[in-house]
Amino acid sequence: MKTPLKAAIAAIAMAWAIPTLVSAQAHSPDSVLRLEDVLALARSRNPRLQALQAAAKAAAYREPEASTLPDPMLQLGVMNFGLPNFNADMPTSMAPSVQLMQMVPFPGKLSLKGDIASYAREMADASADEAWWNVRERASSMFYDLYTLDRRLEVMGETLSLLKDFQQVAKAMYVAGTGHQADVLRADVEVARMDGDIRQMKAMREGTAARLNALVDRPAETPLPSPVLGNLPDAVPGRDTLLAWAEESRPALARSRDGVAQARKRSELAGKQIWPDLTFGVTYAQRNRGAGPERMGSAMVGFSLPIHAGSRQYAARDEAMAMERLAEAELGGVRADVDARVGELLAELDRARTLADLYKDEVIPEARSTVESAFSSYRVGKVDFMTLVDAQMTVNRYQGELYELLGDYGKAMASLESAVGRPMPHTDKTVVEER
Repeated sequence: MKTPLKAAIAAIAMAWAIPTLVSAQAHSPDSVLRLEDVLALARSRNPRLQALQAAAKAAAYREPEASTLPDPMLQLGVMNFGLPNFNADMPTSMAPSVQLMQMVPFPGKLSLKGDIASYAREMADASADEAWWNVRERASSMFYDLYTLDRRLEVMGETLSLLKDFQQVAKAMYVAGTGHQADVLRADVEVARMDGDIRQMKAMREGTAARLNALVDRPAETPLPSPVLGNLPDAVPGRDTLLAWAEESRPALARSRDGVAQARKRSELAGKQIWPDLTFGVTYAQRNRGAGPERMGSAMVGFSLPIHAGSRQYAARDEAMAMERLAEAELGGVRADVDARVGELLAELDRARTLADLYKDEVIPEARSTVESAFSSYRVGKVDFMTLVDAQMTVNRYQGELYELLGDYGKAMASLESAVGRPMPHTDKTVVEER
């Protein structure tokens, strides 16, 4: 029959025989959360995306209106009534009188207004596309935060189980007279502290899940299964290639380029505003002086007089030229931001990938060996209980840091895709949880 000490030691040895790192493949396919599912939900349900898509449709409806002639004006009336009795028997009285007027902008103005509206539509489309990449990045970041929290909870749960086994060993050795009461008290403290850390981590998990549910317009309490890492490419194209992709695909850059083109059209239109718009009209009237109705017609043409050109048309032209320079400066600023962001994310990807490989290949295996050695020495009294606990807590910390690095790598990859406006290509070599 085993003594309590031998039973506790056997339980710890059995626990160490099970790999501590939990692979994503250990989860049932029906009980996991995949990034592509989250992104599909975000694209179809996010309220901000739906609002910007509606705004883009509204801008498209405004486009034909901008290049269409103003509505003609029809006037009906009577002319030359006698006063005060409104007598229509005067020789010059005419009833009815019908007048039709049409304003025609100076040649080129309507087409320029149509071009400006067309660029506004394209900018609205680009804004909606840019919002999608922003939402995609946020959803991915929350997904990888959730992944990190769940994996750390798994590691902390396993560590709590081992600490409880350590607690049993310490108590059994104390009862047998070969241990110290301080070891028992320290074991109690470590178990309580780990239990508190787990509760705190679960609260963080609930908060992250609530924010992710809000992003896809679902109730905050909607259950979310544990995320899986997915296939993250181990390498990405070079900086020059990524910047070329951004120039082609990033909606923010397309929107800024359209903004520059629109500003130039506005400058061109402002330069034409000094030229007068024309107004054409025809009038029909009739009168009756006793010998039957007499019908009359008139035609007219008018034009606007830019008598305040210095404070109106020329000022508007100068304003349009200043706005054109502003649009060009904003385009340069967006390009600089994309360049800096790509460089920052490449460095972050390299950091996370390099450290994750180091942790998987060297740091964690060596830490596990240290725990096994410390446990063997503790059983024969060569090291104290504190050494054993510290060794196991070190493994716990390294495993949690590994999962955090993997989550950081996923978030940096999602941010890089958002920065260039396209997904990264798949590669034969991918980043995985363990090798």
